[in-house]
Formats: sequence, structure tokens, C-alpha cells
Amino acid sequence: MESDEEHNSESNNPETEVTFQSLGVVDVLCEACEQLKWKKPTAIQQEAIPIALKGRDIIGLAETGSGKTGAFAIPVLQALLKTPQRFFALVLTPTRELAFQIAEQFEALGSIMGVITAVIVGGIDMTTQNLMLSKKPHIIIATPGRLVDHLENTKGFNLRALKFLIMDEADRILDMDFEQEVDKILKAIPRERNTYLYSATMTQKVQKLQRASLSDPVKVEVSKKYQTVDKLQQHYLFIPLNHKDVYLVHVLNELPGDSIMVFCATCANTQRTAFLLRSLGFTAIPLHGKLGQAKRLGALQKFRSKTRSILIATDVASRGLDIPHVDVVINFDIPSNPKDYIHRVGRTARAGRGGKSITFVTQYDVELYQKIETLIGKKLPLYPTKTDEVMVLVDRVTEAQLFANKEMKEMEGKDRKRRHRNVDDEDTEEAKGVKNRFKRKKFKHK
Repeated sequence: MESDEEHNSESNNPETEVTFQSLGVVDVLCEACEQLKWKKPTAIQQEAIPIALKGRDIIGLAETGSGKTGAFAIPVLQALLKTPQRFFALVLTPTRELAFQIAEQFEALGSIMGVITAVIVGGIDMTTQNLMLSKKPHIIIATPGRLVDHLENTKGFNLRALKFLIMDEADRILDMDFEQEVDKILKAIPRERNTYLYSATMTQKVQKLQRASLSDPVKVEVSKKYQTVDKLQQHYLFIPLNHKDVYLVHVLNELPGDSIMVFCATCANTQRTAFLLRSLGFTAIPLHGKLGQAKRLGALQKFRSKTRSILIATDVASRGLDIPHVDVVINFDIPSNPKDYIHRVGRTARAGRGGKSITFVTQYDVELYQKIETLIGKKLPLYPTKTDEVMVLVDRVTEAQLFANKEMKEMEGKDRKRRHRNVDDEDTEEAKGVKNRFKRKKFKHK
């Protein structure tokens, strides 16, 4: 069912001061917003909350960092206050980190109400999660693959009484090949429910999902064109592929004391780059889908608390995660999807602060880079470097590369041993919903 209405943030009258109270939010939740220092509702919250409080389904299109979690959490908690019930709402999210972050916001907003949440993601023992589910939480925040595992295998667990389904970062859930899991979840929950679908982009897959899961929705859109914020200084750096590492080290040397995120295309390159930089004395920490859950949360925590100044990450960290104080974003590997560029550089220059981004472009990336410039509608200036100053670092970086490659081989050896011992490493990000299906197919053919 296509949406019958469309709301846009430009409809707000700037004359009137919008507050959570004026949107219809009850006092106890207004108080919680105050404690979280949410002074006034963001554009997406101003648009979505009143519609949600009227009981309508919502398609929310909003950029990363726009306050989406509050836009869906507040109406859910307000409905829970009216009709308290266990297994009240389910939030589906593409990554574990985002699941924990959403749970934190639900707990903070619902602390006065005594809200119980459960985070159901891979990388954590199923038995521990069975115990959490047996306590019948009000809100479940889950990655699709692991939730399906529980729906199929956990005795006594079902979501037949569910009142709310929220799909956050829906485009990314579908990009990660979780369609089959989402279909199973939709079959396991009641048709009579409220559904909120939030996505940064409206892809064909998301439109198909919208038709399958929402009833007469209202479309809320706060930003129609892909754009980067004005306070972000964006640059590119054209370099030969074989000197990428040298240029990275040079740029990092030029930015002492800054809090920096470096984006890589693969888990392996993320880990290798972290080894390389550490051996050169940088306080770098990796974040990627092959790390165990404790390490991933630990990496985020160290970066947030500024005990590590450089976070090397895959696109697992490009969206949704709220990491304040990022001064610089470096696209070490250019993103293959230009829209991911917007999400990556959106990690800096947040909430009115300034920020800087530098995108490395090799001879093989020119076409991808031109697509980014077309998407954002601007030509970026070249980041100034002096070749002779950069090349001074070649010997030291070559030595560090040898060290990083040796560390990678050792790590791969340990991983092979761990897999041989059959340690549960399901639902890592790059499993992308496929691993379990592959297992089931193999089992059927035996």
C-alpha cells in the first residue's frame, strides 16, 4: 500500500517554539528527554511523533544523526505506558553496535517507567539470551538472523502478542541479504500492529518491504537531496595505489591530537591498517565485523572516551552509531556506493560542530570518485601535501607493512584453529544473513 500522505519538515512554522510537550508527549517522557539533555525535538521527531501518537504507520526517510531513535522510541514508550505488556515492541537493526545503542536510548527514556529491554544479536551465547527472553522484556532489539534462530529454536518464545515493529536502517538490513529472515519474522508476528520503517534511502527493496509490512503509512521525509553539512571541510587526495599507506601515515602525522575515523573497504584491510599504525606508535584501534562482540564494544568505548585517537573501521561504523567528537574522517578506501560517502563523512561535523574529511583517490578510483562529486553536487578541493615530505616516510612504512603482514598471518592461523574447535562465531557482520541459510541447505542435501 503506497502512502496516502506525505509530511515534510518545511511545513513547520518557525514562529512557534516546538517542544516535546507541544507534540503530545506525556510529562514522564518529557522529563526523560530533559534528563537526556534533549532540549527540543529534531526535525524528524517533530514530524514523526505526532503522527505516531495518532496510531499511524510511518515510513521515515532521514539522514544519519537526525534523532530517528527518539522519533520511534517515544511513541512506543507512550503506548506502553497506556497498555503495559511484555514483548510489546520489536526493533530490527542491521548491526550489533546499533542494537546496543538503541537499547541504551530505550532504557534511558524508559528508566522512570522501569522498561526492560533485551538485545538479541550474534556473538553472544544463545543460552544467555534464552534467559533474557524468559524474563519477558517489554522491548526486544535484534539483528534478524539471531532473532530467527530464537523463533525457530527457543522453546516457549513467540511474538504473537507484539504491538509494534520497528525496522531501523531498513535499506542496510536488506543490503546485508536479510530478506529471507525478515519474511520469516513478518510471518511470526500479528498483522494487527503498528509498523515504523526508517531508512536513509528509498531503494526498490525498501519499497517492496513497505508494501509487504505497512498499512496505509504516512511518509515523513526531512531531507530530500543527498547532502553534506556546510561546516564540513571536504577534500580529496590523488595518490598512486602503492603509496597509500605512506600518505595515510603522513596525513595522520599532520593531525596530532585530533580524533580521527579511518574507513576501509574490508575487515582484513581494517585489521592490517590497525597493525601498521600501531607499529608506528599511533593509538589506533580496529572496528569490523570479524571481531568478537566484546572487542567491538570495547573499541567503541575506547574511542568515545578518547583513550584511542584513531578508529579504523569498515562501514559497520558509518551509520547510526553516535560517536561525538570526531574531528576528521579519512576515506582510506573509497566507498563503492557513493551514498556510503555521505554516511561516512556524516560521522564528523555533527550537532553544529566543524569537521574535516579527506578521501584517498588512486588511479583505479577515479570513476567512483566522480560519482561521489555528482551525488553531492560539488567539486572538492585537493588536500595539500608535498611529495618530498611524504616520501621521507617510505622506509619506516615499508618496515611497518612487513610487521602488519606478519601479524595478519598469525591472526589468521589463530582464527583457523578457533574455527576448527567450532567456536560459535555466527552472525558476524559479513555473514550478512547468508551463513545460516547455507548451513540449512547443506543439511537438507545430506
